Amino acid sequence: MSKKSNLPEDADAYYDRGVAKGGQGDYYGAIVDFDRAIELKPDNAGAYYFRGNAKSELGDHEGAIADFDRAIELKPDAADAYNNRGHDKFKLGDYRGAVADYSRAIELNSDDVFTYSNRGVAKSRLGDYRGAIADYSRTIELKPDFADAYTSRGNAKFKLGDHEGAKADFNRAIEIKPEDADAYNNRGNVKLELGDERGAKADYDRAIALTPDNAVAYYNQGNAKSELGDHEGAKADYDRTIELNPEDADAYNNRGNAKLKLGDERGAIADYSRAIALNHEEADAYYNRGSAKLNLGDCEGAIADYGQAIEINPEYEEAYFKRAIAKEELGDHEGAEADRKAIGLVLIRPPKDR
Repeated sequence: MSKKSNLPEDADAYYDRGVAKGGQGDYYGAIVDFDRAIELKPDNAGAYYFRGNAKSELGDHEGAIADFDRAIELKPDAADAYNNRGHDKFKLGDYRGAVADYSRAIELNSDDVFTYSNRGVAKSRLGDYRGAIADYSRTIELKPDFADAYTSRGNAKFKLGDHEGAKADFNRAIEIKPEDADAYNNRGNVKLELGDERGAKADYDRAIALTPDNAVAYYNQGNAKSELGDHEGAKADYDRTIELNPEDADAYNNRGNAKLKLGDERGAIADYSRAIALNHEEADAYYNRGSAKLNLGDCEGAIADYGQAIEINPEYEEAYFKRAIAKEELGDHEGAEADRKAIGLVLIRPPKDR
């Protein structure tokens, strides 16, 4: 006697169950059902689309793109498939491909708020801040209470140097969404750029209160305290940044600066060395370590670090200037003069005694 199965045997049943599983977060189970639905009905565009969504949720962006490709072949006017394929291309760093897909989705559905927002993010990654602003503005037209669009537009304006415009957008984002830590953090950045260190610190404080593990806010607050001359406070914030994100080269570099201001040259050198280990192309870390070594009288070590900073950035005038000082200390007057000439400085020496 043959056994009967309770499993559904038609494509639509597998498809429906896959959609239900995906909605419950069971993406692996959903994929299994969509696989079977596609076996039974190979031209099922919806099954490819939803399987692509499930794969995307599991981080299989290449697999998701392949499914969206097939969904679009079967249903070329599927705006959502273009939008979601754009999302997976974005995740893989293909920002131009993402913009192309978002643009096609908008052609098919010109009132989709989130597709404009997504395209704005992709354009920002490509450095097209004006294009991004246009997309965020359209997003806001369609959804005036979309706080994240104001925050994103503010970020793009900040990148273009429109600090007042950026601050206005962050203000509006905070009005709509008072718990938006990113808006407070980014408004703090604007205030710091405008010279309002205390206002910046207040915004970073609020961002940290909302998200106590916000490494970026601690880092930025450290910068604000440093500008205010509170080097102990800055050091404490960089300590917390590094605790939360041990791979943050900038935090090590800036903590080194705070230690140097506090007279701890050896501690500063250790931090600069860690920054360099994390990012070999960080010219400032070499320059700063050179300055700490120069303070300790290690002129040869300072010259080596200034040389490395100059190799990374041949127009690093401060590094030429400080290297000239170190060379003078070692009696290498010709080398010092060459460094000064490299930045257009000529030292007028007093005449020698006859």
